[in-house]
Amino acid sequence: MDPRNVPVLRAAARRANQMLATPISRGRVTAVGSRFRDPDGRAALRRAVSGKVVLVTGASSGIGRASAVRLAGAGATVLAVARSADLLDGLVAEVGSNVEPYPCDLTDFDDLDALVAKMLDRHGAVDVLVNCAGMSIRRRVQYSRDRFHDFERPMRLNYFAAIRLVTGLLPAMCEREAGQIVNISSWAAQVHPARFSGYTASKAALEAWSDCVQGEVLDDGVVFTTIRMPLVRTPMIEPTRLYRSIPALSADQAAAVVCDAIVRRPRRLSPIASGVVTMAELLSPRAGDLIRKNAI
Repeated sequence: MDPRNVPVLRAAARRANQMLATPISRGRVTAVGSRFRDPDGRAALRRAVSGKVVLVTGASSGIGRASAVRLAGAGATVLAVARSADLLDGLVAEVGSNVEPYPCDLTDFDDLDALVAKMLDRHGAVDVLVNCAGMSIRRRVQYSRDRFHDFERPMRLNYFAAIRLVTGLLPAMCEREAGQIVNISSWAAQVHPARFSGYTASKAALEAWSDCVQGEVLDDGVVFTTIRMPLVRTPMIEPTRLYRSIPALSADQAAAVVCDAIVRRPRRLSPIASGVVTMAELLSPRAGDLIRKNAI
């Protein structure tokens, strides 16, 4: 008998996968008691963001869109950024006046700079920035020898665009001594899987840059939060057929992690599973290489 055909076992497997893959922090573990009074975390989120300005990139789909919906529902003014104006209009139609659409191609730095100037002129400052926009490429390096853009494109969006946006908004945060930057990274930055060199490097670069800058603004009330997301069922993973049969978080589950991070303001959230891989590599680098070789 195939366990996958037994509903109870299938549900248990999904739950176990979610527990192993969902990024968690020590603060979230020690705050379990508060969940009895607020099981879905929505009351805590409302206290954290109501009346505040939250900028979400990649807001037209996936984690960004699901996060924007939750944040707007909690009373935040959500500045929704994405390339697709029509998809942003659809988000506004669904959520209402708490969402302000800002169509922008973040890889066009002139467009990005104009976006920052417009937002600061309208709102004075952004309380929380959620860097969701990103792209991934799964390809062996031998097939990228004549495709150097396989490394340039993820670096431009996942790294350069993100830091350009942060550097534009950070001075106002520091002046007010309040703010949070939430970077949606990946457990790839911890596991370093084969076939994801360009994508992993861009996420690792953003993590390293954010850690450096956190040291500079440590006394300015600004927190950088890095979320190492596992696989999430979004349009970004659709081109890889293998992923269609592999367990992954839903966009709404991932958005719940983002919102929890805004409430608790941890420095870093990582899945249990990637932590196990890190421990294995500490014991034996060759074990880490074998895991990378066979990673999906």
